[in-house]
Amino acid sequence: MADVSIKGTLPRDQVETPFARFVADYCSSWLAVAALVVVVVLITLSALAPWIAPQNPYDLTQLSIFDNMLAPGERSMEGKLYLLGTDDQGRDMLSAMFYGLKLSFFVGIVSTAVALAIGIAAGITAAYFGGRIDTVIMRFVDLQLSFPAILIALILLALLGKGVDKVIIALVAVQWAYYARTIRGGALVERQREYIDAARNLALPSHRIIFRHLLPNCLPPLVVVATIQVAHAISLEATLSFLGVGVPITEPSLGLLISNGYKYILSGKYWISVYPGLLLLLTILAINLVGDRLRDLLNPRLKA
Repeated sequence: MADVSIKGTLPRDQVETPFARFVADYCSSWLAVAALVVVVVLITLSALAPWIAPQNPYDLTQLSIFDNMLAPGERSMEGKLYLLGTDDQGRDMLSAMFYGLKLSFFVGIVSTAVALAIGIAAGITAAYFGGRIDTVIMRFVDLQLSFPAILIALILLALLGKGVDKVIIALVAVQWAYYARTIRGGALVERQREYIDAARNLALPSHRIIFRHLLPNCLPPLVVVATIQVAHAISLEATLSFLGVGVPITEPSLGLLISNGYKYILSGKYWISVYPGLLLLLTILAINLVGDRLRDLLNPRLKA
């Protein structure tokens, strides 16, 4: 029997919107769905951290030095239960991880968004106008990509100092070139299409051709790159904080929590570093799995 829609007039694949088909294709992989659920849950927990965390681990009035180094599941002298234990300053590890996750997502998403905007502007300008403009912009991109990202970030933070805003600036500086090169490659192909030639023959202004015709057709690959770069930004921020050049000690950070507990691992106080490390690993893994699934759907040739 022929597959018909609810209206009974058209096949289902003609009634469904492209977005609905995209969602159905994405949900066909249970691993991708599980990864997306994990990402949504982690973002929700981080956003609600001030309300669901048992304490504000960076409010000194809520800390007690007598509660330091409590093991997971141990109670304080007042009878308060610490599910994941406490660190050397008496901070509840569960609360500190919620707050650290919030900062990680904030730094990763904001830095990626700013770098994406800069990269799109640079890449689309280079591809559309070409000539010397393309040469100058791409030489900067090549110079940027020739150095390791961690090295550039370390140099910038050595000059700028510690701080969340400084970390975001450093991450933007090491990410924008990826987006510029990606969108330039797609824009060079789209620029040769007939619809671009038709728009030019109609004497449409350049900004209209770019924003209404060229840019929308170059965005799908950037969705994949941006998703994966969020995970990269989170891991890079954690690395910088672990090295002591990222966020200051007064700010919550998963990398900083791992660094604080690193010296206590050999003495048996594993939970101070291990639990934040596992949460960081889960976050990066889930985001990368979502990005891999988006890559397969937006460019099926890569899947083969």
